[in-house]
Amino acid sequence: MVDIRRIEKLIKLAKDNELAELKIQGDNEVIEISFNKLNQQFTLPHTNVIQSSVTAKGEQEIVAQEKDSTSHIVKSPMVGTVYLAAAPTAKNFVEVGQAVKVGDTLCLIEAMKMYNKIEADKTGVIKSRLVENGEPIEYNQPLFAIE
Repeated sequence: MVDIRRIEKLIKLAKDNELAELKIQGDNEVIEISFNKLNQQFTLPHTNVIQSSVTAKGEQEIVAQEKDSTSHIVKSPMVGTVYLAAAPTAKNFVEVGQAVKVGDTLCLIEAMKMYNKIEADKTGVIKSRLVENGEPIEYNQPLFAIE
């Protein structure tokens, strides 16, 4: 079984050391992490490939949000798929312009068939949503800006 925390630590290690590739082989598993400028790809043992692309517009929006000192960026604590509502026909947990308080659910991230609640860690107003419903996301990817 894959330990997602171990994978997250390996991704962080690779990013922190600006590695283009990291490959770890064990007796029963092979973990390969490779980074490209516009496409990041993580290969996990016995799973499908998870891909995430950042568009130029999205990248500019993220950079603008991070430069804005009044905005707090909520980032993904894991690799997975983001869901903005509890069900396909349900209303989104939060919308841009909505007031939130610490502990309010912002979205769900599905990783390894488990749904993880992502909660607001700051009281404020949702300034922008930086992801789309059903989008694959990576560790530490910006999800929402709260001001």
